[in-house]
Amino acid sequence: MSAEIGMGLTGFGVFFLFFGMMLFFDKALLAIGNILFVSGLSFVIGLERTFRFFFQRHKLKATSFFLGGVLVVLLGWPIVGVVLEIYGFFLLFRGFFPVAVGFIRRVPVLGSLLSLPGISALVDKIEL
Repeated sequence: MSAEIGMGLTGFGVFFLFFGMMLFFDKALLAIGNILFVSGLSFVIGLERTFRFFFQRHKLKATSFFLGGVLVVLLGWPIVGVVLEIYGFFLLFRGFFPVAVGFIRRVPVLGSLLSLPGISALVDKIEL
């Protein structure tokens, strides 16, 4: 039950983040999106596992950038905060990108898009 609620919160969080960026970095939408995304993640994997994920010794730099970006957005500097969040997000989830790319390559339409000449070279760099 809580996993379904978490997926909904995370989905709404991603929607509000995207919509906030589309509306020229609207502070309120980005703040709502950040809060929903982080709370949804903790509902999906549990509060203890969320803390263990974010506060591993080798992920402290990434966590500080991501959560620092959330704080900067909440303080009212949305562009700087989003840049910090994106950098922290890529550092946090860089181990997951090869798995996601491998999965997307097996999806019929998306796999053929990833094998286009320009996109293939970029995806190969991400997958390593």
